[in-house]
Amino acid sequence: MMEMEWQNEVKEETMVGPSFRVDTRRFSEKEYNKFVCLNPVRDWSMLNWKAVGRPYQVTTYAKEKKHWEMENGMDLPVHTSWELFNKSFHEWFIKDVPQELSDSKKALFKSLRTFRLPEAKALAGEYLRLHLWNYVHRIQDGIWDPRGKRALFEGLDVQKPRVLFLGAAEGYEAMQLGALYPGSEICLVDYDAYCRDTRFGEFPESYPFLGGSPATGGGKIYYKNDLHIEYVVDDIRSLPFGHEFDIVLSVGLLEHFPDELKSEVIDWHRKFLKPGGYVIMTTPRAQLRSKLYYEIMADIMNHTYRELMTIEQMGLYCYENGLDILRHGYIKVHNGIVAKVR
Repeated sequence: MMEMEWQNEVKEETMVGPSFRVDTRRFSEKEYNKFVCLNPVRDWSMLNWKAVGRPYQVTTYAKEKKHWEMENGMDLPVHTSWELFNKSFHEWFIKDVPQELSDSKKALFKSLRTFRLPEAKALAGEYLRLHLWNYVHRIQDGIWDPRGKRALFEGLDVQKPRVLFLGAAEGYEAMQLGALYPGSEICLVDYDAYCRDTRFGEFPESYPFLGGSPATGGGKIYYKNDLHIEYVVDDIRSLPFGHEFDIVLSVGLLEHFPDELKSEVIDWHRKFLKPGGYVIMTTPRAQLRSKLYYEIMADIMNHTYRELMTIEQMGLYCYENGLDILRHGYIKVHNGIVAKVR
């Protein structure tokens, strides 16, 4: 894969806003070695499930899911679970976190002073979740992680690619690809209209994506409105597309399906890909900090089946289902794989 050569034509900077971090820096060598691990597996044919173990299943679910199931006497339907999750998650993305922390702290101290202990317990939990969200998203930038995702996504041998993003939500990673590969045509797909209308619709137009400039060969900043994006609201299984995309992408999709369905999920990527095209997939990492995050943030995050994987587990699913893995590795909180159909 061809690596992009950057020239110093973009100001490298980072700043923390009330809801998210902006970061147009490139990794120093020291930072790269700290935050990015690429290609730790030398031969996928030598791995087996006995050696790598099975993914960690998250079993602490959101109160909203449990209440719905108690009231309706049935499992929460998958489509409804995603509607609840998308609204819950987006509400956290748009928070003015410093203000929320200040208000939460005041409310907690007030309840303690007046000995309203059940209320204080609930407020303490909310204050903890705000602190964790602040650290993971605003301070560490672990959810968007633009530098880490550029390290995973760069170097593809494509020109003005057509990009299909399955389960796109707000479309962040496809926009990063659109900046890395100027002239991309991006198709975002999600079967929850809220993702198109609100999560993508309200994605900040001022957020900068660092990519390449065809005119100079150096770096260039792109914004959401600079990119050619179509948003389709539909079930992945009903899409009318053929083998017509240079890149088929998913982020946090594979881990929501038990083993008996994972081959079908991987096939969704393959069925829309041009010959020689790239499959890009990411999943949350199985690490202690991620396990704690999904426990503490259960009411926001856990409305449906969810696993945490190591890169070896994720890669073995892909390898056993007909993908040749070209690049793999992990960044702050995600595993990532770039592959082609074998």
